[in-house]
Amino acid sequence: MSVRPRRPARRGPRPAALPLVTGLLTAGLLLTGCAGTADTADNAGNALGGTAAGGKGTGLASPGAASPGGHTGRSAPEPPPVEPAVIPGLGPETRSEIPETSNQAVVVTGADVDSDRSVVTLYERDPVTGWRRVSDEWPAHNAREGWTDDHHQGDLRSPIGVFGLTDAGGKLPDPGSKLPYDRGPAFEAEGTGFEGESLDGAFDYVIAINYNRVAGTTPLDWTRPLGQEKGGGIWLHVDHGGPTQGCVAVPRWRMKELLRTLDPAKRPVVVMGDGASLSL
Repeated sequence: MSVRPRRPARRGPRPAALPLVTGLLTAGLLLTGCAGTADTADNAGNALGGTAAGGKGTGLASPGAASPGGHTGRSAPEPPPVEPAVIPGLGPETRSEIPETSNQAVVVTGADVDSDRSVVTLYERDPVTGWRRVSDEWPAHNAREGWTDDHHQGDLRSPIGVFGLTDAGGKLPDPGSKLPYDRGPAFEAEGTGFEGESLDGAFDYVIAINYNRVAGTTPLDWTRPLGQEKGGGIWLHVDHGGPTQGCVAVPRWRMKELLRTLDPAKRPVVVMGDGASLSL
């Protein structure tokens, strides 16, 4: 077993050496300043967060060290772009027919291609976030025989497609329509419907659907750009409790709500058809 040799015991201070020690200490302080000894300065930044091992910061950030805010100096990755929301139930073909300038859409979704029942929902578009629903679903009637993408006069089917909504009118006074409103006694529905229901009041409020008509005119204008055989006079109007000849009929108070909501500045359109056709 080896034995470590013992140092001879120090018998007292050696006054002659004090000036040399004092000079060395002074030089060391001048070199290291107030940060500590030379050994402490060399190890500054080795502790987590760029602090000295003793817990005091040196004021010098080592490469890759965290910044005071906790960042590492690298910019955070940008979040992926948010795709604008689309109207549920509409396929790409139908969506492509909605003009880029249109920011309001009345969506009429038929229960089936041969059904006279449908629901109506109002949507508005934000330029950043896309389409959002601004109403609940309203019950509605459409033509007795359902829907068609090739409407003809007298076929008792409502036309499928995307059409502008620019003009309104009715027998009753304007309830606050933002669309141009034409009031007159000619908005008169007489007789009974297909199920024997009275048609009285069905045209109290109407909004012309721009199928085979001239936009910017009264709903009573019978000009037919596509020809008379392609039908026309397709309106949103007050529901009389049964199927229509081609129009879409919604409850009276909903018609008043539509008239007060549809804004020409937002270029409103109606998107209408059976659910299967609209999903294309």
